[in-house]
Parts: sequence; C-alpha cells; structure tokens
Amino acid sequence: MGNDPLHPEPEHRPASGKATAGSAPGHEPARGVEDASARALSEALRSSFNIVKLLMLALVAAFILSGVFTVKPNEVAIKLRFGQPVGAGAEQLLKPGLHWKFPYPIDDVVYVPVGQSHTVISTAGWYAQTPEEAATHQKPQPLGMLRPGVDGYTLTGDGDIIHAKATLSYRINDPVRYTFQFANATNLLQHILDNALFYVSARFTADDALYRKQLAFQEAVQARVAQRIEQLNLGVRIESGEVRTDTEPPIDVNEAFNKVTEAQQQGDIKIQEAESYARVATNKAVGDATVILRGALTSSNYLVTTVAAEADRFGKLLPRYEADRELFKQRLLSETMARILTNAQYKVFLPERADGNPWDLRLQLGKEPEIPKKETSKTE
Repeated sequence: MGNDPLHPEPEHRPASGKATAGSAPGHEPARGVEDASARALSEALRSSFNIVKLLMLALVAAFILSGVFTVKPNEVAIKLRFGQPVGAGAEQLLKPGLHWKFPYPIDDVVYVPVGQSHTVISTAGWYAQTPEEAATHQKPQPLGMLRPGVDGYTLTGDGDIIHAKATLSYRINDPVRYTFQFANATNLLQHILDNALFYVSARFTADDALYRKQLAFQEAVQARVAQRIEQLNLGVRIESGEVRTDTEPPIDVNEAFNKVTEAQQQGDIKIQEAESYARVATNKAVGDATVILRGALTSSNYLVTTVAAEADRFGKLLPRYEADRELFKQRLLSETMARILTNAQYKVFLPERADGNPWDLRLQLGKEPEIPKKETSKTE
C-alpha cells in the first residue's frame, strides 16, 4: 500500500519538533515534500475519477433520454427494430403519450396520422388552371381546342367530351397495412379516383353527367372508389358522403351547352305548369262531377219522396172526392183562393150571375203620383 498514490501511508511525526536519534540532518523536509506531492496527485486523480463518473452518468442519461419520443393525440406510432414492426396486432400501434426506443439505427419510429381526414383530388379529367384561377374558381380563356397533355377530359357513354373532377376524403383505419404494404398509398388512391371518373363517365350520357343526374354520377363514382379500396384492402375508410364530383362542358362549347340547358329548363317549367294545370283542372272536374252527381241524387231522392207523398195524399183524397165531387171542388177552390189572396191589398169578389153571363168589370187606373226628390245642398 506504500506505493499506491491513491492510498498513501499516514505520516508519522514525532510529538516534539526535535529530531530523533539516528536521523540524518535534512531528510525530514524532503520526505514532507514528497508526501505533499502524493496527496496533491491523489486529490487530482480522485477529482478526475468523479468527473469521469459524472460524464458516464450524463452519457447514460443522454442515451436514455435520446430514446424518449412523444406520440401526438391525433396519431399513432409504429416502432421499427431493424426495419421490422415491434409487437403483433394491436400491440404494434403506440397510442398517444410518451414512449421509449433504442437510438437509430437500432430502432426507428413511423408516425401515422389516423385522427385527421386526408384529401385526394383527381384532376385527370379537368381543364388546366393556374393556382390563382383554381383558388377563385375562374375558368381559363377558350382556345378553340384541347391541349394534349395539359387539358384533361373524359368521354361519356354517348361519345361526348366533358370535364370531370373528384375530391376524396378518407381516414386511415389500418396504419400498419397503409404504411408498409404499399409503396405510396396516397398515389394509389389518386389512381383509383382517376379510374373511377373515367369508368363512370363512360356509363353516363353528357346531359345526365352535367345536368340531369349529377347526384347519381357522384354516387356512382363513390361506389366505384369504395369497391376498389375494398378489393385492394388499402387500410383506409371513406368518410360518409365525402366523394364530391364536379362536371362541366368544354369551355369552347360552354355557351352552347348553357343555351341548351336554358331551353331544357324552360321546357321543364312549361311541362310542370301544364302538368299542374292538368291536375288542377282534373281535380276541379272531378269535384264538379261529384257535386253534380250528389245534387242529382239529392234531387232524385227529393222528387221520388215528393211524388210518393203526393201519391199517398191523392190516394187518401180520392175516396172523399168520389163521395161528393162538388163539395170537394168548392172546398179545394176555397183553399186555393185563400192561399192566392193572402197578400192581396184589394179583393173584389164577383159571384156567378144567375143568368150565367159573365160580369163586365171596368177599372179606372191612374198613373202613380211621383214623389218629389229632396235636393241635397252642396257644401263648398
């Protein structure tokens, strides 16, 4: 232990400051210098060793902290170890929060944004637009032709040319398959959307795709995209109703299409007005016929009832008439005259003459006197 600089032997000094017997003069100060050097070296080595330990601890802490990573709330992470996902099934997906991995190149992390909506736009069948025109929805100036490789278009089932554009919104529901089974799933979705536009356009006429059946055209595109995604098992899910399409005629014939459309719309309006008038007229005729039939039925019932009552009454009066016809005539005449003369102001009764000749009745009738009208005073 006497040769170990880190553990020097303790120094033994005599109690008094006098030199002991047998010691050579000048030896004690030299040994004191050597002991001081040993102590200084020991302290230096001890400090260096502490620094090394601190550095080692710092390196270990840095190594541990360098593997800490955070997964955001709207995404999941997949940890790769030597290029292969760690875990199996649902364990491969790291949920939002803090996680740890070995430093690169041992481990790597792939983040997949599953909590947000992704959008793919197909312009393969759309005319060329500058970013400013697309942002303001302006159409380019007509050039009299379609520029090959620049302007896109689709062919309809009746051989016409139209422009068609589609927008697809989707979410990732299988991050592992979406990320690792395809070189670029976004580009594949782009091609699927382009294919759906051309496929559906070939099964619609231009009028249907542009005006008459736009909703059916959009639904057909969405059904085609969903079918292809299911066949390829891309690991994505189309959001409900999030395949939007837009169709337009070629710019050079847009005005002619608009005129045809306007004429068709006016024709549809006239047809709707005619159908509405026909419904109103038909309903009115049916109502009038019902009223007439009900009136006729009521009149028929009333007439039948009245005739039956008169027949019953006549049947009851017939025996009285046959019993005394003259008395019956006089009684019937008196009842009739009383009914006739009820409201008469003047009544003149002329009995039959004894000789059987008619009476000669002369009446002097004068003009009814006029009643003077009162003049109304005019107020100024």
